[in-house]
Amino acid sequence: MSRTITKQVTVGNVGIGGGAPVSVQSMTNTKTADVQGSIAQIDRLVNAGCQIVRLAVPDQDSVQGFAAIKKAVTVPLVADIHFDYRLALGAMDAGADKIRINPGNIGDRERIRQVIQKAVSCNIPIRVGVNSGSIEKSILQEEGGATVAALVKSGLKNIAICREFGAENLVLSLKSSDVLKTIQAYRMAAQQTNVPLHIGVTEAGTLRSGTVKSAIGLGILLAEGIGDTLRVSLTGDPVDEVIIGFEILKNLDLYPHGINIISCPTCARTEIDLISLVTAIEKKLAGEKRRLTVAIMGCAVNGPGEAKEADLGIACGKHSAILFKKGKIIRKIAEQDIVASLVDEVKNWQD
Repeated sequence: MSRTITKQVTVGNVGIGGGAPVSVQSMTNTKTADVQGSIAQIDRLVNAGCQIVRLAVPDQDSVQGFAAIKKAVTVPLVADIHFDYRLALGAMDAGADKIRINPGNIGDRERIRQVIQKAVSCNIPIRVGVNSGSIEKSILQEEGGATVAALVKSGLKNIAICREFGAENLVLSLKSSDVLKTIQAYRMAAQQTNVPLHIGVTEAGTLRSGTVKSAIGLGILLAEGIGDTLRVSLTGDPVDEVIIGFEILKNLDLYPHGINIISCPTCARTEIDLISLVTAIEKKLAGEKRRLTVAIMGCAVNGPGEAKEADLGIACGKHSAILFKKGKIIRKIAEQDIVASLVDEVKNWQD
């Protein structure tokens, strides 16, 4: 699919926009002042594939924590700043690879100028992050509330402020908890600016509801070529945000790595514990970089056909399964050996 052309900025070693692959971000939910706890969570995020990690910096203890964390990890770190311009200045001194601000809540022009010009001098990109709950009062009055037009107006206004003070390495996000409003805001922004877009549905909810909202909102935008980096926002373990983000990209052919698992929904014909089987295989292959389609099918109706079409596949019968590789039957496997056998086939795969 064709991508909307945007300017490229670099966050650490990750390119955003300008034709770079869509990157997946997440945000820690540990206290940033808790250095060891935050490092442990960042390690888990990186192991899941996360390419950029954002940390909230709400106080001076968090600035000090950010500095210590930065020294211990290699993934690019973004400092998320609200209200206190001194925290933004401190986070940049602490080594932030990018800062996320909303100039509208940083303070007066002098404070905004200090933050933006320091980012310019440090060659640190700025994400102007506007949420439907953080739009300036003047714009809310002009537009009659937190409308799509208000979101976009706020974002573009704050981009203009950043440019006024010399910043050009900018990223823009326009997030709402309303899926349709989010889609419309990004569509409108994509027509009015070449700033790379960080897309996401904010406050999307729990693993179940948040996954659905994010898959719809991000999937539609990405299918239209809109979006340069993304975060799936969930109430829960941020590792799930990364996993779901990559699943969205994989299913749009925007990420060339990872296992695509095909499995049937099960029915009365299934004579094997397929649900546990698929869950175990998916968990063991979660970090796999090979780009393979693996079919795990429960009966003889569609099982053999789907298994033959996949790179690797198993068609299950009663307490056993037939293993297919590139459409050819390889061997019969006992039920207790299915997980280990299929995982070994993936690990030892040779094109």
